[in-house]
Amino acid sequence: MSDPAPAAPRVLHVITDPRRRGAQNLARDLHGELLRRGRPSELRALHPHPDAPDTDVPVLGPGRHHPATLRALRAAARRADVVVAHGSSTLQACALGLFGSRTPFVYVNIGDPRHWTADTVRRLRVGALLHRAAAVAAIAEGAREVLLERFRLRPDRVTTLPNARAADRYPPAADPEERRRARADLGLPEEGPLVAWVGALAPEKRPDLALAAVAALPGVHLALAGDGPLRAGLTAGDRVHPLGRLADPAPLYRAADALLLTSDSEGVPGVLIEAALAGLPAVATDVGWVGDVVRDGVGGTLVAPGDAAALTAALRTLLDGDPAALGRAAREHALARFALAPVADRWEHLLARVARPR
Repeated sequence: MSDPAPAAPRVLHVITDPRRRGAQNLARDLHGELLRRGRPSELRALHPHPDAPDTDVPVLGPGRHHPATLRALRAAARRADVVVAHGSSTLQACALGLFGSRTPFVYVNIGDPRHWTADTVRRLRVGALLHRAAAVAAIAEGAREVLLERFRLRPDRVTTLPNARAADRYPPAADPEERRRARADLGLPEEGPLVAWVGALAPEKRPDLALAAVAALPGVHLALAGDGPLRAGLTAGDRVHPLGRLADPAPLYRAADALLLTSDSEGVPGVLIEAALAGLPAVATDVGWVGDVVRDGVGGTLVAPGDAAALTAALRTLLDGDPAALGRAAREHALARFALAPVADRWEHLLARVARPR
């Protein structure tokens, strides 16, 4: 009689705070997929955030590196066989809080490390923390190469695992009538070209470029979904529609004709994956590994960062062409590369490999 298969590892996902942003969204989706498969999985946030006062994610402590937070993290990790640290703040917390612990942790690198470790001191500090992880998950092969070269990590400890989203959460608009209904529900104009911009209203996301690009396109409307420190300073005209933070951006993807991403720095943005799954083509700045999602000329257009005129020209070409055909190509590519289920299969393999034995 053969031995029974080993039990699936108990997984603890750690996010910085309960907001719905890039690293947090991947953690939520992966946690949810593991639970759907009957795997033991828990999700915890290091600390609360005023922008997410009502949340179903338990919080560990008052601050990301507060002693009480680290003690609570260590206690929660005792009930797990492996911890997954999603995002840069969780790296230091897990490296400190789990020092000497029997529970290993996997760090998920979401952004571009060339951007957030630009100076030597930060690069050395982050490198020391990364070496404490049992494994590092890079969201693109290019990111993996940067991590290996920049931090001298062992190749067998860095695995490429794409950013991913559950495809059924981002269905395309079935027909023009559904698109009009989605616009009406959001208080947006039901007719005419509509460009969506989704993200934090923060300097590195460059919402000012989105405003400038659309201002040069008569008749085109811009829906800005997000919140952040730049919100008060943004001047919105009669063709700009600030929506604030959306609990679910899927209706906006169904309402729009194109997505605009204007960031100075990115990894593999989840918003591009979500939009592509919804059949929405994109004009995006060619930063980080954005090109892994937006194939230039196939499912959208890539432009150099910081160039409002180039963004305007790319949007004009896309909207005057066949955005529906570009959207279909974007969706086909996203389903093949970034759908959650096959990526979760690879995650299960990695977690089983690094988890402490029971």
